[in-house]
Amino acid sequence: MNPDSVTANDLNIPNLGDRNIESPGISGAFASETACWHSDGDRILLNDHLDSVRQAMRSDEDPPSIELAGPRRDIFFNPPSTCIAIVTCGGLCPGINDVIRSIVMQAYYAYGVRQILGIQYGFEGLDPAFGHKPVELTPDKVMNIATFGGSILGTSRGKRDVKVMANRLEALGVNILFVIGGDGSQKGAHAIYQEINARGSKIAVVGVPKTIDNDIMFMDRRFGYQTAFAAAFNAVSAAHTEAWGARNGVGLVKLMGRDSGFIACSTALATGEANAVLIPEVPFKLEGPTGLLAMIEQRLATRGHCVIVTAEGAGQDLIPETQTATDASGNKLHADIGLFLKDRIGAHFREKKIELNLKYIDPSYLIRSVPASPEDRIFCLNLGRNAVHAAMAGKTGMVIARWHMRYVHLPMSLVTRGRRKVDPGGDLWRSVVEATGQPAKMGV
Repeated sequence: MNPDSVTANDLNIPNLGDRNIESPGISGAFASETACWHSDGDRILLNDHLDSVRQAMRSDEDPPSIELAGPRRDIFFNPPSTCIAIVTCGGLCPGINDVIRSIVMQAYYAYGVRQILGIQYGFEGLDPAFGHKPVELTPDKVMNIATFGGSILGTSRGKRDVKVMANRLEALGVNILFVIGGDGSQKGAHAIYQEINARGSKIAVVGVPKTIDNDIMFMDRRFGYQTAFAAAFNAVSAAHTEAWGARNGVGLVKLMGRDSGFIACSTALATGEANAVLIPEVPFKLEGPTGLLAMIEQRLATRGHCVIVTAEGAGQDLIPETQTATDASGNKLHADIGLFLKDRIGAHFREKKIELNLKYIDPSYLIRSVPASPEDRIFCLNLGRNAVHAAMAGKTGMVIARWHMRYVHLPMSLVTRGRRKVDPGGDLWRSVVEATGQPAKMGV
C-alpha cells in the first residue's frame, strides 16, 4: 500500500476513555517533566518524503501522521486491579518468548500489575471447548524464557468464534489482551476488538506483530526477521560449500516467504553467494534462452558451481498440481517449489547427459524455532515495553510498530489491509539482480 493513499483518519488510535490515574512513574525515577513522557499529540509523519510535505503545505492541511509510542503521565487502568492476558498465535518465530517476558516484566515492575495470565495454544485458549486453562505468569516464571525458541504458551492456527472469545475474556476478568502474532493473528485481534467495542466493554486489545516473512505493512522492522535471515545465512553458506566442492555442483535452498521474498533477498545479499534468487513477486520461467535452466547450465559451464535461493511462494504458476486448499488460518497452501525445482533441474541435466551434483536444503523449521539474536532481543524488549505503555493508557485496536526508527501506534485496521511485498522496480530487487548477475527477467 502506498503511504500517499492513507488519510489522517486511517491513523486514528481508539481510546477506552479519559485517563484519570497518575502513572506510577510520576513518583519514581521519572518524576521530571522532561523524563520522556509522551502525549497523544506527539506524532511523526507517515510519509517523510519532501514532495509529500510540500503537497500538504499547498493544501494547507497537516500531512498524515502517526502517534508516538511511549509512557503517558496519566493512565486509564488502575494497576492493582488490572488483569492482563497474553496470547501467541500462528507459526513460530524467533523472539516470541522475549516479547512475553518483556510484557510481564514491564507490567509487573513498572506498573505494579499482579494479575497476568498466559492463554495457552493461541486463540484456542479463548474457547472453553478446547479445555486449555490459563497459566499465571510472574517474573520468576518468565525470567529465563528468552534463551529458548518457540513460545512457552504454545500456539495454534485457525479462526475461532469471536463472540465466544469475547465471552471468555469477560469471564476471566481480563482488562488488557496482548496478541502476539502475524497478519492473520492481528486480523483475529481486530475482530475481537470490534466485538468488545460493540458490547461497550472496557477491554484493551493491543497487538505485537510478528512475521519471519517481514510482510506486515508500515513497519521498518518486524521482530524475528533479523534472527531468521541470520539462520538462513548459514544454510545458503552450506549450500555454497557443497556446490563448490563438487564437479557441476548446484546448491538449492528453499527459504520462508509465502507471499513476500524479503528473507530470500536479504539472505542472498548477506552471503554474496547466490547466483539466482526466486521470489513470489517476480515471475520466472524454466525454459528458454534466458530461463532458469539455461542460466544454471551457463553458470556451470563457466564457473563449475551454482547456488539458487528460492522463497517458498515463488514459481507457483509453474507447478501443474498447485494447491488451492488453505490452512486453518485461511492461508493458501502452496505446492513445494523446492522439490519441484530439484526434480526439474535434475531431469534437465539427465536429458542433456551432463553430470550434476545437486544438494537440496530446506531449513525452514530450523530457522523459525531458534532463539532470538541479541539485536532482536533488544527490539522485542522495546516492543513489549511500549505495548504495555499503550495498553495501560487505554489504547486499543492497535499494534506497536517501528516507523522511521521511532516506536509508534498503528491501527490494526490499517496494518491488516494488505501484505508488504518486494517491489520488482525498487532498490532491494535491483540490488539482488546486480549481486547475483541473474537476468532481470528470467525467461519472461
